[in-house]
Amino acid sequence: MNVSLNWLSTHVDLGGKSPQELDDLLTFAGIEVEGIEAEGVSSNQIVVAQIMEAVQHPNADRLKVTQVDAGEGQLRQIVCGAKNYKVGDKVPCALPGAALPGGFTIGETKMRGVESKGMLCSSVEIGLPEGEDGLLILPSDSPIGRPVKELFESDVLLEVEVTPNRPDLLSHHGMARELATLLKQPLKPLEIPARDTAPAGDSVKLESVDGCPFYTVVKIDGVEIKESPAWLQRRLESIGLRPINNVVDVTNFVLHETGQPLHAFDTAKVNGALVIRRAKDGEAFKALDDATYTLEGSDLVISDESGAALALGGVMGGADSGVTEGTTSILLESAWFEPSGIRRTSRRTALSSDSSYRFERGADPQGVLPASALAVKLILETAGGTAAATAAVAGEAPVRVQPVTLDYARLDQLMGSSISHEAADEILTRLGLVKQDGGQWQVPSFRADLQRHIDLVEEVARVHGLDNVPSRFQGAFVASSAVDAAYDADMALRRALAALGFHESQTIKLIADNQVADSLPLRPLQDGDLIRVKLPLSEDHAVMRPSLVPGLVASAARNIRQGTKALRLFELGRVFRNAGGGKAKDLESDGLGILLAGPAVPAGWAQAERVSDLYDLKAVVGALVPNAHVQFVPKERDGFALGADVQADGQSIGNFARLLPARERELDLGGAVFVAEFDLAKLRKLRSGIAHAEDLPQFPASSRDAAMDVPVTLANLEIEKTLAKLQEPLLISFECFDVFRDPSGEKLPADRKSVAYRFVYRDAARTLKAEEVDGAHQRVLDSLVKGLGVKFR
Repeated sequence: MNVSLNWLSTHVDLGGKSPQELDDLLTFAGIEVEGIEAEGVSSNQIVVAQIMEAVQHPNADRLKVTQVDAGEGQLRQIVCGAKNYKVGDKVPCALPGAALPGGFTIGETKMRGVESKGMLCSSVEIGLPEGEDGLLILPSDSPIGRPVKELFESDVLLEVEVTPNRPDLLSHHGMARELATLLKQPLKPLEIPARDTAPAGDSVKLESVDGCPFYTVVKIDGVEIKESPAWLQRRLESIGLRPINNVVDVTNFVLHETGQPLHAFDTAKVNGALVIRRAKDGEAFKALDDATYTLEGSDLVISDESGAALALGGVMGGADSGVTEGTTSILLESAWFEPSGIRRTSRRTALSSDSSYRFERGADPQGVLPASALAVKLILETAGGTAAATAAVAGEAPVRVQPVTLDYARLDQLMGSSISHEAADEILTRLGLVKQDGGQWQVPSFRADLQRHIDLVEEVARVHGLDNVPSRFQGAFVASSAVDAAYDADMALRRALAALGFHESQTIKLIADNQVADSLPLRPLQDGDLIRVKLPLSEDHAVMRPSLVPGLVASAARNIRQGTKALRLFELGRVFRNAGGGKAKDLESDGLGILLAGPAVPAGWAQAERVSDLYDLKAVVGALVPNAHVQFVPKERDGFALGADVQADGQSIGNFARLLPARERELDLGGAVFVAEFDLAKLRKLRSGIAHAEDLPQFPASSRDAAMDVPVTLANLEIEKTLAKLQEPLLISFECFDVFRDPSGEKLPADRKSVAYRFVYRDAARTLKAEEVDGAHQRVLDSLVKGLGVKFR
């Protein structure tokens, strides 16, 4: 909510407090200020100047060179591109050094070769509301050289975040009441004339008392719809509202002045009595935003006797019943609506307004009639006309507050005797509470959040200042534990995956029976391993998840339906199972699930699109445990394709698989989907020894390539195992960079394949000679021939 300090100052003396001081005061009282914005001209170096001459720029058709009198005793030359001025006009002139909104500082410069010593400004450029295109033309009697800021009212806006339990702060008078308490300043009362009330009779039919227990309306005849007076427009513009006409502007002003929403109907568009009823299922309603909404039976509408919905109660008026230029008679509505019903309707229709924002948090029932009386007074002043002698009333204003007893002994205990009982009573009195006999306090109607003894203690504490309450305990040092270490390790793992382009997914720990088939547990499931919920809320929440993969697969399907192409998801979380076929109960463990599918890199003209594959996932695992040698050992998994056991330095740390193509098509995933699940405890242990930095090698490496002719059934894993057993000291790395097969048998027998490897050799202490590299390479080749019987091409 935007709060204008100028507007606030009409209700309370701010005591010369700066905006930052008010920010601190409100923040420490539990009211969050999200932003402070100054409005109006701020710089003293923006002055009134008169244009004395304007000639065409010699090098630019759209520019003119002006000579202006800024009250300096001599003319100042400024290049200007505006078209809406004439010689003799007075305009704002930003002198060199003037700071404009947006952090732009004016200096002396050359524009197309012509010197320009300042800038002639539009209204927006100096911080005023947007006006006509071009320069801001000032009144002809404006004194030359006078700072422009002295001609226009400046203001400061506070953007305040009000918690749902404090609807009393959703108005300038309510915020002023709070500041008056904090500043110990008197609150200026609202000048509201007394108005009589009378039963509405047949003019209002209150059919839904549960949704609207209190409804009032005042008829005003002979109004003239026109532009609002300047003071009213300035008030609305100061908080970012656009003036519309005098009647609508008054209702908006009263809402932001008192916190009570109002609405005006054109009497000529109302057929008979006003009827407050529940909507019919499927009933159509066209709102002020010109959109049509389909209503349900729980929605509340204001209609007339013809049945036409004139307004969606407490949310928004109708497009066909509002005040227009031709309106001469109005019905001014002021009512109290049940908050839960307004909240439900607003959320369901995605229709929100200043009115619904206040009603759904609980407006003050006792503010209904005073707000109506204030609006009637202002409408008569701005639009003329004659108001009915009484306000027609249907129903009764609900009582939402009760007396609350303050336990002074408990207050002393909680406040550490830092405040006297008299001072506490003074704070509650300033907050609007009235002390009664027996230690009871009558709570004002606008503070329905004060219901218990502890609520009163909280009010005393926040106004007194929490920093004034003595601390009882000092924080004790607690040594780092295994839980802390696990948390830190998991956060580091999250950051690593995010850096690799993955998005964290958080799914519910309960899955449906039909999702169990997507599970990829570290150990295969046996009968009795699943933990089922005895009384599930729904079929989708029937089983405690034995694996993280079902949740990731469901998330992938949702993302695909929303148009996502590349899927890189991960989740850290608990998995559950009965170990040993149900013999042991409720075994929990921490796991990491990863899902990879779709394009490996964003599409671009410079490179062909490549789809992610199992090697991309293997590279991700390698990046997570860079000090370990990662291998995918083939291992069939029921319900999956390309199953493998993920090993790091020969230790099993998880499982890898591809979803079956039929499952991929069923979920409309559009291609290969690779998943993996890891034992998080093992990953933490492996990552604990990660070296964050190492010296760059001082001596160069040499590489050799070799192409092997091997049986088509030989797995790459066997080659890597053989090379690992060799333990050649000069061999620092090796990689497979090509595999060739010819099913036709023309270039290579169909039962054979060619596998090309690159071997890299280096000595950390010296530069290797060619014959040393050749010798080491030959030993590597000999070990492959001896161990696997390969042939080199």
